[in-house]
Amino acid sequence: MKTYRFLFILLAPFLGYAQSVRNLPEVEKDMIAKGLTDVQKADPTIRVELKYATDDNFMKKKVYQELQRAYLQKETVQKLVAAHQFLKEKHPGYRFLIYDAARPNSVQYHLWNRLDEMGIAKEDKTKYVADPKIGSNHNFGCAVDLTVVDDHGKPLDMGTPFDFFGPLAYPRAEQEMLKKGKLTQKQVDNREILRSAMKKAGFIVNTTEWWHFDSMSKAQARARYGMIR
Repeated sequence: MKTYRFLFILLAPFLGYAQSVRNLPEVEKDMIAKGLTDVQKADPTIRVELKYATDDNFMKKKVYQELQRAYLQKETVQKLVAAHQFLKEKHPGYRFLIYDAARPNSVQYHLWNRLDEMGIAKEDKTKYVADPKIGSNHNFGCAVDLTVVDDHGKPLDMGTPFDFFGPLAYPRAEQEMLKKGKLTQKQVDNREILRSAMKKAGFIVNTTEWWHFDSMSKAQARARYGMIR
């Protein structure tokens, strides 16, 4: 009896984890099976509000039917946790708020096709959404969309909302937009708060989306990981 009790105590955490995994949606089980990590398991102080799990996105509809948690490849999570630590050290009270993380490629097709409905020119589509035939770094669990919230949980003013299409959202156009009075210095400074923490941890800045960061190149992501379907 003592032996059984000892084994139960020893195995209880693993049994509890197995039970918790069984209760997850299939899309999350698939991500875990591919080795991806729940970001909030690594750092519970990072906030998550997946925009594609709501209708607060450029599609104006919910496209993640079951996915509610943010998953990323383990090494990407490690970089994100490091970036969050840099943020908290420099700006106590500030926290990351994740808008999107690992994304099934099936959803990528919905986003890509929606651009046609919006009248976005074919040659401009890849400025906003990666061609699903090639895949986005989101489809490999190596990209994250996020912002910074203050100590009241309010997102900092970045000059545009998430998923804004146009030069106002372009990091590469910030100085031009600033000179034209279309962005304020405070908005640019807020973006730099996010950007500096992410860059310090090794993330790559996207030139047309202030909220998007890659943990590695697409070629590296494709070589190391399988696409999330």
